[in-house]
Amino acid sequence: MRYSETHFWVERENDKTVMIGISDRAQRSLGEISFIDLPEEGDEFEQDDPIGTIEAIDGTIVNLYAPVSGEIIEVNASLDSSPDLINKSPEGDGWIIKMTLEVPKEFNGLMTPEEYDRYEGDILDFEDDELDDEEEEFY
Repeated sequence: MRYSETHFWVERENDKTVMIGISDRAQRSLGEISFIDLPEEGDEFEQDDPIGTIEAIDGTIVNLYAPVSGEIIEVNASLDSSPDLINKSPEGDGWIIKMTLEVPKEFNGLMTPEEYDRYEGDILDFEDDELDDEEEEFY
């Protein structure tokens, strides 16, 4: 498993497919998840493209970004009716999407679990008065 600076975990299922979700650290920072806007199967993204949003029960909306380039091949449909799966099992049943891995070096460039444990990049800063309309981004 690898991690992006935008707090996604990425796990290889095979040479051409990855499963993606947000990290446990990110879901704890967000609090209770009330809604997730997911991309559709067949959508294609480049690394760092916006792929959707996630909303916490307090109304905070966070943009989500593709940790690797590829095509969406499966979306976790369970999140439509149970977005709280992300809170209950962020690195398991709360996975978000599966994608083709178009550029394998992007996966290799992500952080190892040990590197992510040491990573101090901001997840969310709910007290930042500089942000508009309660929209925040994972950085």
